[in-house]
Amino acid sequence: MRTRPRSALIITLLALLVGLVVAPQATAEKSAAASGTFRNPLNTGPDPFMAYANGAYHLATTQGDSIRMWRSPSLATLLDADPITVWTDSDATRNQHIWAPEFYRFGSRWYLYYTADDGVDDHHRLYVLESERDDPTGPYHFKAKLAPPNHADRFAIDPGILQHNGRLYLAYSGINQYQHNGLNIAPMSNPYTVSGNAVPINAAGGCPEVREGPEFLNRNGRTWMTYSVCDTGKPDYQVWQMSLADGADPLVPGNWAQHAGPVFSRADSRGVFGPGHHAFFKSPDGSEDWLVHHAKTTSTNTYTNRTTRAQKIGWNADGSPDLGTPLALGATQNLPSGDPGSGNHWINDDGRSSGDGTVAYTGTWNSGTGCAAQCFWSDDHWSDRAGNTATFSFTGTRIALLSVRDTGNGIAAISVDGGPEQRVDFYGAIRTGETLQYLSPRLANGRHTLKVRVTGERNSASGAAFVSVDRAEVYTD
Repeated sequence: MRTRPRSALIITLLALLVGLVVAPQATAEKSAAASGTFRNPLNTGPDPFMAYANGAYHLATTQGDSIRMWRSPSLATLLDADPITVWTDSDATRNQHIWAPEFYRFGSRWYLYYTADDGVDDHHRLYVLESERDDPTGPYHFKAKLAPPNHADRFAIDPGILQHNGRLYLAYSGINQYQHNGLNIAPMSNPYTVSGNAVPINAAGGCPEVREGPEFLNRNGRTWMTYSVCDTGKPDYQVWQMSLADGADPLVPGNWAQHAGPVFSRADSRGVFGPGHHAFFKSPDGSEDWLVHHAKTTSTNTYTNRTTRAQKIGWNADGSPDLGTPLALGATQNLPSGDPGSGNHWINDDGRSSGDGTVAYTGTWNSGTGCAAQCFWSDDHWSDRAGNTATFSFTGTRIALLSVRDTGNGIAAISVDGGPEQRVDFYGAIRTGETLQYLSPRLANGRHTLKVRVTGERNSASGAAFVSVDRAEVYTD
């Protein structure tokens, strides 16, 4: 536990050093923000799928009991967007454990593919919905169960659609001779009808147990299939790749060429673990390819803390996609080409800001860089002294607080513009970084304050009552 406070003299000297060393970088970030930047996470859920349509990004993540989408004209404001519930189901055979929704436009309708069960994991099956109009958010009606004849009543998850040589194919993860969660591909006669048996694909991976979440890119004379391997709770959850020549039959397993080794995997120095379950989307002007995926800020084996992130990808000289290295959560990136931007900005715990924002403390707070890659700018403030406060002053319409959750964290009381306090528990059973702790109500555009007060209280599972202050993200939409 970090408990040693700094003296006022050390803080003053370090502040001078920060001004000398990082002020140019902060100034550059501020300038970049004005031209359109964003920071991850985009969403607190896992298993993301993204499409740009009708002037907005549409994002879906696993929610469990329903299918929800977040819609925003800019990537920068997806975390700020309100969820739209596009599907719930009263059929008890398929209204639980609703996972991994994906949506595609065929003709003038959208088709939403997902997996669900009756409460028993091995009863997961694949389903598809059809929209009533040309809108990713629906409304939708149930269209069909997707079941290849030879896998009519078998475990199946993670549906993805392969479009190849003018035909459609259903790709998914399910039981085959290679894995319980192995890759399978079946032909489709239309977006909601499987028209033949599934064939298993013997895909390589760094772990033996899982091949899931198949996704596709077509470019440079080949179709590139990327997929996730290892159990998603592991820090080594990662992305591997196979490819298929244009004109080749995807139902012939031998036509798929295996790429050796992962193409997207953990980056310990950046605090990124378990990057996987992903999808691809185009920039608004269609000129760039982007990756949306989930990852964690902890190396602990856990299914929690999987948040949605995005980053631009490139292309290698041999024609294959270059997914790059996962970026640290909070890294400032340029928005996709054609994205109008939003003007939102960050405030760091030490007072630096890329826009109109400051933070002031009362009482004695600890501060330092011990949290390293788990923190924005690799530093944060923390205190367990009841009555201590951190007050953010900003101009905007909403503010989000992201910081460390830990086993020794306690309860904060948070208020906006001097209004009623809301108690927020910063405790986490596993230590995680840049975790969304609080998202304020929507506010009138203007000057506001947000106060974080240390209560000195903690829940029974916590070992202490610390409250962590790291990054604030200010929205101006």
